[in-house]
Amino acid sequence: MYICINGQLVKKEEAVISPFDHGFLYGIGLFETFRVYEGHPFLLDDHIRRLNESLQTLGIAKTFIRDEVNDWLQRLLIKNNISNANVRLNVSAGIGEVGDLTSPYLEPNVIMFMKPLPKAGVMVEKRAVLLELNRNTPEGEWRLKSHHYMNNILAKKEIGSDPNVEGIFLTKDGFLAEGVVSNLFWIKENTLYTPSLQTGILNGITRQFIIKLAERNSITVEEGFFKPNVLEEAEEVFVTNSIQEIVPISTFEDVDFPGNKGKWVQEFHKQYRYYTQQIWTRTEV
Repeated sequence: MYICINGQLVKKEEAVISPFDHGFLYGIGLFETFRVYEGHPFLLDDHIRRLNESLQTLGIAKTFIRDEVNDWLQRLLIKNNISNANVRLNVSAGIGEVGDLTSPYLEPNVIMFMKPLPKAGVMVEKRAVLLELNRNTPEGEWRLKSHHYMNNILAKKEIGSDPNVEGIFLTKDGFLAEGVVSNLFWIKENTLYTPSLQTGILNGITRQFIIKLAERNSITVEEGFFKPNVLEEAEEVFVTNSIQEIVPISTFEDVDFPGNKGKWVQEFHKQYRYYTQQIWTRTEV
């Protein structure tokens, strides 16, 4: 398997970075994960936009454009003989002096790697459980998709290795937040509910796309602070991320839901799949 480091394709076994990279020393780095469908990077512009905004926040002197990223991507797809993939674009701060955390980072390390995925298939249901571990608060004003990932790792250890289970974080005040690797949604009476960004969740790219689809379908969207008991009255519950797409929830804390038989889960899934090989940003919908 080949990966791309700073624009150069190398075998993954030959890839190296300095131990003085501040992404390694202090976790100063960002990443985006997105899915490629038959060679097309779905919503790539949205991922790039979020990444560029976050780079400014961390003082990393790099701005990405679609043509540059897609060039790396297409070369990697060809080199690895892949057309459907899970892709990670990683930006590490770069080499710096130990203890110097104020200077701008002028030479970040940019790494892109991928692994093959089968063609997109049917939705796979999951069970959802409440985590005992609370969602930590963002390190800054908003949560970045950063190397600082310990909260998610410990949560994953809590729920174990069963791929059919997703853990749901609560904030320290007991409000619904998000999944270990997903954003949370539920539907009741033609309204789509999801926790507010002010709960400290990541503003997921798929989250933003689902909200766009809901608005396009004249569904009211309500973001807010919700206690777990509101899910007991939900008609459908699902979680989302860019690789797993829309994941219907069949049970949550012993409450049953329609799972992949839900009316709106099926409709969102159909519309989602319609766009996967076509658009670069949700604004095209």
